[in-house]
Amino acid sequence: MVSIRCKMVVKAELEKLGLEYGLVDLGEADVKEITQSQREQLKTGLLKSGLELMDDRKAMLIEKIKNVIIEMVHYADELPRTKNSDYISEKLAHDYTYLANFFSETTGTTIEQFIIHHKIERVKELLIYDELTLTQIAWKLHYSSVSHLSNQFKKITGLTPSFFKSLKNKKRNTLDNV
Repeated sequence: MVSIRCKMVVKAELEKLGLEYGLVDLGEADVKEITQSQREQLKTGLLKSGLELMDDRKAMLIEKIKNVIIEMVHYADELPRTKNSDYISEKLAHDYTYLANFFSETTGTTIEQFIIHHKIERVKELLIYDELTLTQIAWKLHYSSVSHLSNQFKKITGLTPSFFKSLKNKKRNTLDNV
């Protein structure tokens, strides 16, 4: 689950099945009791909305890592002032080295590369909104300088931020496709 709408869909499906639940958060839902039949109905209902019910603990941990990063980059007003590794480790209550190795082995990319790609998508979004200067965007997303942001942007997209901003059809990726 990568948005508030996803959480709303999950809650609606749980309520439709009359299931008691506690926490519904990004990537997880605490359901009190569920029969196999209800589980299948929930799975079907979620699939209709483009969501997936996960049973595999490894897949769930990968989703949790991705959700923490997406929430950190796209939904927080400002990125945390702590190191990414400390933030992720604290949020998931796991050792960062374990999380990083597990993520890399499973996805074929590093956590840092995943963060960079999401930061670039956020930069695109902020450029499209045209409310902040590139300097303000660099500061907001904790880049050491505008040139660092510009170099990273060009490396990922093949375009400079200013050229991207001038395009008529600005292409952004959905969060699921980053």
